[in-house]
Formats: sequence, structure tokens, C-alpha cells
Amino acid sequence: MRKVLENIVVSLLALIFATLFSTACMAQSWPTKTVTVVVPWPPGGPSDTAARPLAKSMSESLGQTFLVDNKGGAGGNIGSAAVTKSAPDGYTLLVTSSAPIVINPSLYKNMPFDPDRDLTPITNLIRVPLVLAVHPSVPANNLKELITYIRAQKGFVYASAGNGTPQHLTGELFKSLAKLDITHVPYKGSAPAIADLLGGHVTMMFDSTVAVTPHIKAGKLRAIAVSGAQRSPLFPTVPTFGESGFAAVESYAWYGLFGPAGMPKDVLNKVNAEAQKAMKQPEFQKTLADTGSEYVGTSPEQFQAFVKTEAQKWARVVKASGATVD
Repeated sequence: MRKVLENIVVSLLALIFATLFSTACMAQSWPTKTVTVVVPWPPGGPSDTAARPLAKSMSESLGQTFLVDNKGGAGGNIGSAAVTKSAPDGYTLLVTSSAPIVINPSLYKNMPFDPDRDLTPITNLIRVPLVLAVHPSVPANNLKELITYIRAQKGFVYASAGNGTPQHLTGELFKSLAKLDITHVPYKGSAPAIADLLGGHVTMMFDSTVAVTPHIKAGKLRAIAVSGAQRSPLFPTVPTFGESGFAAVESYAWYGLFGPAGMPKDVLNKVNAEAQKAMKQPEFQKTLADTGSEYVGTSPEQFQAFVKTEAQKWARVVKASGATVD
């Protein structure tokens, strides 16, 4: 009997060492093939702005292709859910805005995945304030004039990048605080929403500086207010909501890097380290400067704690606003 127990112990130890050795080798060798970076939004949106320079820098640094794969739909849920079904080996990653991670669980009754259980936070990439932008046909240059104009209209609508996005909920928060009768029109991503805003099919939307800056600079859209605590360096003459009498409308869109649940710690740490390195490269830094974004690279542990705090914050906003999507 003792001999049998000794053999079992030896076998278990061998299995443990083999697993540890295999994980260590996996981390050291990663990546040895193409890495798919899923963006759960249509091409051209803000998440792309973070994902593409990151993927390019990591490809150049590591000598493997990092392929950005846009899988839009359901407020970011479809692409995000696809990542949760992938192997946790570092070869399928997710770059997304905060919506499907910390907002959708409070908005959707039937989520296709549980962000807390099914995803591994790797690092926060960027944080960016939102801009309330209007079509030039709107006769308003500040928040007071805009509110007066909206109240005089019937059937006024505002667009967003999709149900459950920070853009959507910031709009609902503003609507509630300003006591406005406006209707939300969700799109499948920022790009199609902005296209309709530029065409005058909708006349107002909240979006990140990442998405709307070029159009505001070109005079095709007008910035009314920004949702950050401070004015954006891109629009130094545009006041914050706080300066305009709506201090509670402080909101940011952030974009993070995730993997499937169960990533081995060594692999997770290597992906994090390589992402941090890529984020410090000139192209990614230029993206930050051009879009008025803030660099917020974090450890997996810091990012996990941040995600938890954000989920609690947006759950309160959803409840207070009464927003729902199904």
C-alpha cells in the first residue's frame, strides 16, 4: 500500500512539474503564430484607433502577425463573447471600449457572457473624455443654447455608438439632468453614427475625442461641451459640463486589452509586458496626442480592480437613468 501511495505522489509531482514547465515554455515562446486581436465594433471606430497601432507595434517587436478582426454587433457583446470561447493561450485577445465589460451587464437581461468570470483583464490602454457634438445646422454654440433649442423641438433624437456604450449612458445622464425629451438612436459603432451625424440625418451625439476630433477640426461638426474633469487640450475653448452647470456629467470612454479567462499567469504577464512596451512606441504615443487620450497602462491586477469599480459606477447610472435595451 505504501508503495502504491508513493507511486501516486511521484506521478502527481511529475504532472505538476510538467504543467509548470509547459506553462513557462509557453510564456517564453509566445507568440509563435498569428495572434488575433478581436475588436467587437465595426472598422473605423475608436476601439480600432487603439487596437491597430497596438497590433502594429507588437507585430514589429515580436515578429509575428497581430491580426485585427472586427466583429461588431449587440453593443460589443458578439465579438467579446467570441473571445471568451477561445483558448486562454494568448493567441486570441480583445481590445474593446468599456461598454461590453462594465455597462452591458446592467443593461442586458440576457448577456451571452459574464465579463468577470469569462475574461482576463490584461491592461488598460487609453482613457478619453467624451464630446457632445452637433451638426452645424443646429443653432447653438453652448450648452445653454442647445438645451433651449432642444426644448423647442419635437421628436429630437441623439445618436450613439450603440446600446450600452458610454456614449449612450452619458446621453441618458445628460437627458435626465437637463430634463430633456429626446430619443436615443443606437448605431453599430461610432463610424456609422458619425457618418449620419455628418450627413445631418441625426443632429447630436456624444462620442470620444478619438472619433470626432478630425470632423470638429474640419468644421464639419461643432463641439458644445466635453465630459472630462478638465478641458481637452484639443479643444481648449470648449468648456466642460461642470463649467456649464452639469458637474455630474463627468464621463470617460476607456479602451482595454483582455484575454479569455484562465490565462496562465506567466503568459498573462508576458502579454501585458509586451503591450506596455508597444504603448510606449512613437506611433501609439502619437495616437494619444492626436486624439486627446490619456496613457493609462496598468498591471493585470490594477486593471482588474479598476474594471470592478467601473462596473459598480455604471450600474448605478443605469439604475438611476432607467436605461434598458431589452
